[in-house]
Amino acid sequence: MVRQSFPVTRRAAKLASMVNHANASAFQSAERNSSLLKGMWVVFGLLVFALAFIRLGSEIGEGETTQFDTTILIYAQSYRGYHTWVAEVMRDLSGIGSTVSLTLITVLTVAYLAIFRKKRLALLVASAVLSGTLLVSVFKANFGRARPDAKYAEFLVSGWSFPSGHASMSAIVFLTLGTLIASTRANRFERAFIIAAAATLAGLVGLSRIALGVHYATDVLGGWAFGTSWAIAWLLVANWVSSHSTME
Repeated sequence: MVRQSFPVTRRAAKLASMVNHANASAFQSAERNSSLLKGMWVVFGLLVFALAFIRLGSEIGEGETTQFDTTILIYAQSYRGYHTWVAEVMRDLSGIGSTVSLTLITVLTVAYLAIFRKKRLALLVASAVLSGTLLVSVFKANFGRARPDAKYAEFLVSGWSFPSGHASMSAIVFLTLGTLIASTRANRFERAFIIAAAATLAGLVGLSRIALGVHYATDVLGGWAFGTSWAIAWLLVANWVSSHSTME
């Protein structure tokens, strides 16, 4: 009886090993499929925002948004008149997305990543922001849209209007950094909160430009669309670089 138990034990061990291997393979396959689906949704989001920006630019060029933009400008001016505190609050929120603020945030982030041996990621963040800044300038010059009439604005601002630089760059900087920070957290609700907070900051900056009358509403919508699509594009690049560096 004892002699017969050894073959049985070996067969059981072999069977258990086969089951474990099958389970591991199934888990890896499910993980790959989940990763693929997430990647597809991210790419889909990129295309949606990019197409929204292109469509909006086309509508503005044809003058289709004039009535909508004028209505929002008049409402914003009226609201500031009835609530005098609004202008001061909106100025403060607008400052969050200023060139000085975003440059400082970007420089400190890039310096931190470079110092703590994340040089490749530091280069990607710097590239995302610098290329985004350059593209916004190119878009502004290409569309050549004048700012809203001075009578609607809280203060005068020079330069072209579409897309909003504040809205575009806030979306790029805050969404990029927010997603990078969220990727270090294990809890999905914590990750969602961080990304939502980043989106809220970008949203408030854009709304402040509309409320102050220094941008048309469609300038800000275009800025959000471009900034979000650009942030997604560079995050895909970051993921691709990270996966290939890990494989190597």
